[in-house]
Amino acid sequence: MAIHIFISTGEVSGDLQGALLINALKRQAEKLEQELEIVALGGSRMAQAGATLLENTTKIGSVGILESLPYILPTLQIQNRTQQYLRQNPPDLVILIDYMGPNLVIGNFVRTVLTNVPVVYYIAPQVWVWSLSDRDTKQIIKNSDLILAIFPEEARFFAEKGVKVSWVGHPLLDKMIAAPTRSAARASLGIAPEETVITLVPASRRQELRYVLPVMLAAAKIIQTKIPEVKFLIPLSLEAFRQSIEKAVKDYNLKATLLADKNIEAIAASDLAITKSGTVNLEIALLDVPQVVIYRVNPITAWIAKKLLKFSIPFMSPPNLVLMKAIVPELLQEQATPENIVKEALNLLNPANRSQVLANYQLMRQSLGQEGRVCEKAAQEIFTLLP
Repeated sequence: MAIHIFISTGEVSGDLQGALLINALKRQAEKLEQELEIVALGGSRMAQAGATLLENTTKIGSVGILESLPYILPTLQIQNRTQQYLRQNPPDLVILIDYMGPNLVIGNFVRTVLTNVPVVYYIAPQVWVWSLSDRDTKQIIKNSDLILAIFPEEARFFAEKGVKVSWVGHPLLDKMIAAPTRSAARASLGIAPEETVITLVPASRRQELRYVLPVMLAAAKIIQTKIPEVKFLIPLSLEAFRQSIEKAVKDYNLKATLLADKNIEAIAASDLAITKSGTVNLEIALLDVPQVVIYRVNPITAWIAKKLLKFSIPFMSPPNLVLMKAIVPELLQEQATPENIVKEALNLLNPANRSQVLANYQLMRQSLGQEGRVCEKAAQEIFTLLP
């Protein structure tokens, strides 16, 4: 008899983490000679890994108050369909991956209606870094039979709250085992060893095309005037963004190449990355590429968060959060100006500064778990909760 697992996540990063986990779950099921069926909210990577998608949630993610408004209705519609599906097809286990707002609703539904179905929260929302109230933290704890933590500090935070938690490490460690070297990536992309390459990573959410992309391209244009031979690469996180990015690149008269399905190669081949904040920062760090991290949201959202909600965070990028110190420069909101980005970028192209960043990356890597075993450990933990 097949084991039925339901996985819920959203956005590009959640789809990636979900796919890595699905592959590990399938390997674990095969070892135990168990049939496994996975239905999910996620994206194309999870589908390719073997999940049956109930809905594609990679295109409805947002950060911010005003930014989330266009996605409220489609999110509610997906939640209603999900709850209907779960009610009619109770799974043996539910796995929630990040995606805080929607997953808190789904977790609460399972805990209330499907009381015998265990819930695992894998890559829980970063309430250990920031939270506007402790309500979300309490809800995560209430909904979870087990939390699989990817950061040591995250595991300590939840352990102190009394929830069952296991630190498994960060799944990107597994993914990066197969990543190309700088020379191999350059060879595959036709880039000479001596060329100066900067990779731009502007968007995995549509709002970032509006608030992050312009300032990033403006900075790149200034760098292009200072280093005329520079080559810019822009990996596409979603094909739907191609037209908007191509138009912006043309408007800024930038010599840049857009790459589809070559994200890792584009990063590995580069001397520097200028990137939005997100999981990709960790990928860049694990590939030993210095980076400038920037982020912008609607100015009204930023004002509300800062002035009314008193929102503050120690750091926004995962590499800095791992060690809780500034190992890569971060420029948030009004600090993310073209001039500041250029200053930090040129600074990191200096060999001495590059060496310091790479040394810090090595310290960071040591705090992320055992390479090649993270997803396997997560899958083993999950199977202990199955009937």
